[in-house]
Amino acid sequence: MRIEKELEPLLKIDAVLFLFPVSKSSWYTGIKSGIYPKPVKLGPRSVAWRHSDIVRLLSELPSEEWL
Repeated sequence: MRIEKELEPLLKIDAVLFLFPVSKSSWYTGIKSGIYPKPVKLGPRSVAWRHSDIVRLLSELPSEEWL
């Protein structure tokens, strides 16, 4: 299981916001409030999100959000 997590695709902010179209400031506000998943730190000034966390977030949206 640990190896699978290490090999999981990571998405940078532009890819996340393409899939989940909110403003960058709204995204970071949502992270602070616990609505959106926390990022994985890649380096001193670089973060990304686990693909599975974003897929889970999208799957939890009510279906009328996509109309």
